Amino acid sequence: MRGPRTWRKLHLAVDAAANTIVAATLTTTSDGDASQVGPLLDQTSGPINTVMADGAYDGEPIYQTIAARDAGARVVIPPRATAVASDAAKTAPTQRDRHIQTIAERGRLGWQRETGYGKRSKAETAMARYKRILGGQLHARTLPGQQAEAAIGVTILNRMSDQARPNSVRIA
Repeated sequence: MRGPRTWRKLHLAVDAAANTIVAATLTTTSDGDASQVGPLLDQTSGPINTVMADGAYDGEPIYQTIAARDAGARVVIPPRATAVASDAAKTAPTQRDRHIQTIAERGRLGWQRETGYGKRSKAETAMARYKRILGGQLHARTLPGQQAEAAIGVTILNRMSDQARPNSVRIA
């Protein structure tokens, strides 16, 4: 007899330019989304240009975690509707403070256009590709086995993407 079913969360970091998954973690539902930023960043190498995420990742600790990994990284996370700027927002605004100010001045859609937030859809597409090609279920019974299964799935998707990517050559 099987035990009770539990949900797992797959967190992906996607290189939007190459359209490949560069990091992945699989967690239980008790692990918050924001707790996975550090482990995802630990799996990446080289400089980070931009980190985009949905509002579940909003908060100054996330900005600090990203800055500790790469001080020059641009962070694009929509602040919650109830977000309040820091005390230093008028003199030395943080990236998050500037997002809050921009939303107040231009609205959420204006902020999205200004920050290029629409590129976050690359991560959504990667997740949809994972589910469509590999299915929405994990077959291993233990969390470590499921984590290994998810990692193998990410490797398979990246190889499939590499094989299917056209090699375009300009003809003059």
